[in-house]
Amino acid sequence: MKNYFLVLLVLISFYNCTLQKKVKHSPSVAVIKTNVNTLLDNWHKAASEANYEDYFGKMDSLSVFIGTDATENWSKAQFADFSKPYFDKGKAWSFKPLERNIYVNEAKDFVWFDELLTTWMGTCRGSGVLEKKQNVWKIKHYVLSVEIPNNDIQAVILAKKKSDSLFLSTLNK
Repeated sequence: MKNYFLVLLVLISFYNCTLQKKVKHSPSVAVIKTNVNTLLDNWHKAASEANYEDYFGKMDSLSVFIGTDATENWSKAQFADFSKPYFDKGKAWSFKPLERNIYVNEAKDFVWFDELLTTWMGTCRGSGVLEKKQNVWKIKHYVLSVEIPNNDIQAVILAKKKSDSLFLSTLNK
């Protein structure tokens, strides 16, 4: 009976040591947020410097980029093809974050965020999802939207009525 308790005690001690090692190696939420902030800042910087490889290198192979136009729902490959001429000319786009909120899942391998941006289009909002695989964060999904003040929404609705009608007619075919 004494040997049984001794073996049990050794197993419990081993389990606790293993658990503590796993906990110690897991980055804190603050560290994850810092890393993701840096990645997103560098992603936007790569676009402003027309650094095609660095920009698209931060996106997962299965990424989706949703732009401001209703037709802009692109896979990474489609978005890269669309963007390449702009990058090749040395003039892509420049988005500067004004504020950003980052949220981390419990397993610490998945984050989602929203950001307010200053852009050539005025104030925009971006939101997205990143996943950590093999210790590397990759952008999985990004949505860019133009912010419209509530007082101006009626004018915008009127301005886009014709293009919305044409777009919707193509979807209904």
